[in-house]
Amino acid sequence: MEITEVRVSLKDNNSKKLKAYVTVTFDNSFVVRNIKVIEGNSGIFVAMPTRKAKQFCPRCGKRIDMGSKYCSYCGSQLPLVTKDNDKNAQQIHQDIAHPINQEFRDYLQKTILEAYQKEKEASRSGSNNSSLDTTTETHT
Repeated sequence: MEITEVRVSLKDNNSKKLKAYVTVTFDNSFVVRNIKVIEGNSGIFVAMPTRKAKQFCPRCGKRIDMGSKYCSYCGSQLPLVTKDNDKNAQQIHQDIAHPINQEFRDYLQKTILEAYQKEKEASRSGSNNSSLDTTTETHT
């Protein structure tokens, strides 16, 4: 699988950990949006798009976001999900799309971070023809 396009949207706030959103096109046929470039404790990394997991309200049975304190339908207080009392507490956010082997993960992260650095440098240089959305075509 080949990455054929990378679009980087830099975030303006430099004090936050979220540095950019990225859209990646594979084989000119498939798009993944909302990939994040995040600055962590050990450097910059790529986080795949996620969604909040759901749980059922014990009172009304409606599906609500896991980790919520109250049901948004009936208002009842929900059991608190913590790492101590629930093995699934770390699964509050679930990946929507993600690489399944390390080789492809490394290829994806390297390509995204190269496009991010290129866009970051272009925005620093203040070139008037560069916008926050940049397309980088990659052919291997």
